[in-house]
Amino acid sequence: MEDSDTTQDVVVVPVANCDADDEEAFDHFSGCRNSQEDESPHEILGNIKESIETIVAEMLSLKNHNKPKPLRELLTRTFLHFVTLRQVNRSILLEEDRARAETERAKAPLEFTIQKLHNLMYEKSYYVKAIKACDDYKSKYPDVELVSEEEFFRDAPQHIKGSVLSNHSARNLMLKRLNFELFQRKELCKLHEKLEQKKKTLLETIANRKKFLSSLPSHLKSLKKASLPVQNQLGVQHTKKLKRHHSAELLPPPLYVTYSQLLAQKEAFGESIDVEILGSIKDAQCFTRHQAHKDTGISTTVDSPRLENSEPDEEDDQRWSKRPRRVLGKESLDQAGLFQIHPLTVNLHVYDDEVSDLDSAKLITLKFEYLMQLNIVCVGVEASNDGLENDILCNLFPDDTGLELPHQSAKLFVGDDILFNGDRTSRPYKWAQHLAGIDFLPEVPPLLLASCETSENGEAAKGEDVIPGLLQYRQQNRVPTVLQRIRSRTKAQLALH
Repeated sequence: MEDSDTTQDVVVVPVANCDADDEEAFDHFSGCRNSQEDESPHEILGNIKESIETIVAEMLSLKNHNKPKPLRELLTRTFLHFVTLRQVNRSILLEEDRARAETERAKAPLEFTIQKLHNLMYEKSYYVKAIKACDDYKSKYPDVELVSEEEFFRDAPQHIKGSVLSNHSARNLMLKRLNFELFQRKELCKLHEKLEQKKKTLLETIANRKKFLSSLPSHLKSLKKASLPVQNQLGVQHTKKLKRHHSAELLPPPLYVTYSQLLAQKEAFGESIDVEILGSIKDAQCFTRHQAHKDTGISTTVDSPRLENSEPDEEDDQRWSKRPRRVLGKESLDQAGLFQIHPLTVNLHVYDDEVSDLDSAKLITLKFEYLMQLNIVCVGVEASNDGLENDILCNLFPDDTGLELPHQSAKLFVGDDILFNGDRTSRPYKWAQHLAGIDFLPEVPPLLLASCETSENGEAAKGEDVIPGLLQYRQQNRVPTVLQRIRSRTKAQLALH
């Protein structure tokens, strides 16, 4: 952009020697100036630039075609555009000078306002600092939460209330309240020291008792071993009984009911039987934990670690390989999973009640197993290889061969084709279900069966037939009846062999 001094130079174009073409150029220039009066200087510069570019393009075209007369007219128009360009440039420079002058005039109030703002900010920081210094100032009597005046006059000692510390009444009262606060805090410090000493004594007592309790299991273990000969001599098998009770807690509910009824019969009436729990305690513990997690909805993999502080169990040595092998016959692999047996079994040793020597009076050993999927209890004779011992349990009660599932839910679950054939050593007898507390309704009502067998007019005979049948049915879940029939069957079979 040129200086203001250079803008004063004006190009004078001679007009006297201009012909008609020049007059047309002047007329065109005057019309362009009249149209440019409403436009801004920057818009005018753009228009002039475009016009000059157009004229230069025409001049080059005419020069190539050797037409000199129109070329002169275009040259005149170009000079006129340059004159306008200088005038517009001058007006832009004058506008710029005017804007700069106005900026200089507006700069002074702005600087004054900024200086005033800085002064106000400095004054504000000074007041904030003074306020903070006042807040942080610590007087001789800090802000102590004192008791109310009513409590002071009621609870303060006489030597504090009667003292005179200042001539001003309000200040004297404040000083006495402060002394009373100090007196209370000293008393609380003394109480704190007493409580700390008492706490230390109690902690020492607790530590000594914990030390004693930590060594107590070893003492109890040695005491238990030392008392075993005395227990054997007196016939009190307390240790073995506790171990059996611990194993009984892991039994499923049906086997637990069977075990408790048999054990109660032995302890209450001195029955010549012996009940024991066999199987893997570790597997039973894993199954119990898995069942607990399943009932609470927790999905987890249950391992089988040995419980801490657990004594070695004699029954842990009996593994699944020692169990009688089940022959499933036509059952598929999916159906074979239905006959999964609980890890623990209940063995019942039945002795002859007429012989005093238990070693020679043992008649039979029954093993009670629980099928977890079908919720039934199966009974078999221990060490039954030839299958002759199953004749003792077959039809121990009427229509109870043990070849069919005892209740309808199990039949619907497995299907009617699956039977307990002769290859299985244990069968689901109905009396075993009653003994285990598994009650179910018969498929046909007993009264309906009795009514079909009697005549139409034999009402008295029907009653006489039904009542003994119901009594016999109700006695099937009684332990003495079961033991009596098992003894009689076993003795008869031994007499035959």
